This record gives sequence, structure tokens and C-alpha cells, in this order.
Amino acid sequence: MVERFEKFSYAIYEISRCWHKIAHDELKKYGIKGSYATYFTAMYRHENGITAARLSEVCGRDKADVSRALSLLENKGFVIRKENGRNHYRAKVFLTNAGNELAAYIIRRIHVALDIGGNGLNIAQRDTFYQCLELIAANMRDISENGLPENSPYESSQQ
Repeated sequence: MVERFEKFSYAIYEISRCWHKIAHDELKKYGIKGSYATYFTAMYRHENGITAARLSEVCGRDKADVSRALSLLENKGFVIRKENGRNHYRAKVFLTNAGNELAAYIIRRIHVALDIGGNGLNIAQRDTFYQCLELIAANMRDISENGLPENSPYESSQQ
């Protein structure tokens, strides 16, 4: 059981570390953080605009980080905000032409990274992997929100 935990933890950490480095290396020439790649892909999918609050939910990021990122991206000309009345907080955010071009670039580079990262897996293996990953993420999210149960049937079966 401990070996499985170590393999899982190390693999998730290593994938995350490498992904952040790749994103950083790709986006530093634009003067933005690699972590902003997720914002670009989400905004690209929401061509009718997205609020900062919704972007935070979609990307699983802190609202303060989203707010800081949007301010920087707006200053760099990658996004514009269209306010709903006088409420800046509920303004919809849209990619500018430059933002759309950068988002398309990011998406192309993501595909390259994922294709190389998945080298050696066939389509069925890749589909199974992502199904498993989504299930594990959902289960771990549930545990993080509700805590580990005190009396678990898993403990007695794994000893």
C-alpha cells in the first residue's frame, strides 16, 4: 500500500512539476506566468465571455489569483472586460485578437506536449488513463471536502 502511495504521489508531482516548467518556458516570452495557460484555454472555449468568478471555478483557481491574472492580461492587451452595468466584478471577460492568437498558440503547444507525453500509449490506453484519472480526482476531491471516514471498510481489507 505504501509503495502504491509513493508511486502515485511521485508521478502526480512529477507530471505537475514538468507541466508547470513547460508552460513557464512557453509563456515567459509573453511576460506571463505559465499557470495562466489554463485561463487562456478556458476563455478560448467561452467565446461569449466569462466572468472572473466563473473562470475561477472552471480553472479551479483562487479568485484573487484570477483577479490578478486578469488585470495583468488586460494591461498586456490580451483580454478586455465588458461590465454588466456598473459592476466591475460581474464583468464578462473576452479575449482580444492578440489574446485569441495566444490562446490558439497555447492550445497547439498543449497538443504537442500531450502527444509527446503520451508517447507509447495507444488510444484505448489513453482513454482509460483519463477515465481513471478523472475518477481518482473526483474521489480525492470528495475526501478533501468531507474528510476521511473514521471507520472505513478499506482499512480492514488492506491490512
